[in-house]
Amino acid sequence: MNIVVREANLDDAQLIAELTRACWAGKVAVTSSGHRETAVRVLQDLQSGGAFILLRDDAAIGSVRWVPLDHEPDVWEITRMGVLPSYRGEHLSQHLLEAVIHRAFAADVRELRLAVRADQERLLDLYSAYGFELAPELEYTHANPIEPAPMVMRRVLGN
Repeated sequence: MNIVVREANLDDAQLIAELTRACWAGKVAVTSSGHRETAVRVLQDLQSGGAFILLRDDAAIGSVRWVPLDHEPDVWEITRMGVLPSYRGEHLSQHLLEAVIHRAFAADVRELRLAVRADQERLLDLYSAYGFELAPELEYTHANPIEPAPMVMRRVLGN
């Protein structure tokens, strides 16, 4: 088994949109906007932030994105992390999370934030193991207004 995490480029927008929809299928509430992900939306995220694609034996099996906040460019929100259903249970999403953390350190990012949906509280322990803490005072800027507000977690990287 050969696991590789590679940084995405603009030509990967369609692949990432397809991966996101496939990762969300049967896993995330149908009201999530991830089920309607488009290459146009992904391209916007890639142009303002970035993404990684998770490969296993050269097959794309997951992805994650990050986007700097408009008013705080040294704060990134991690979005749309997912691994295809047939590869779950192998802790592969950790490779994506670690890649974003390392990239953030290299870019002198001050803080990382992510959201945990109310129906996925089991992820709190995973993110806590990577130094993220609940930040109830923060709102997730990509929250879907027709769903319960997600819990925001943050990891402070530096000053």
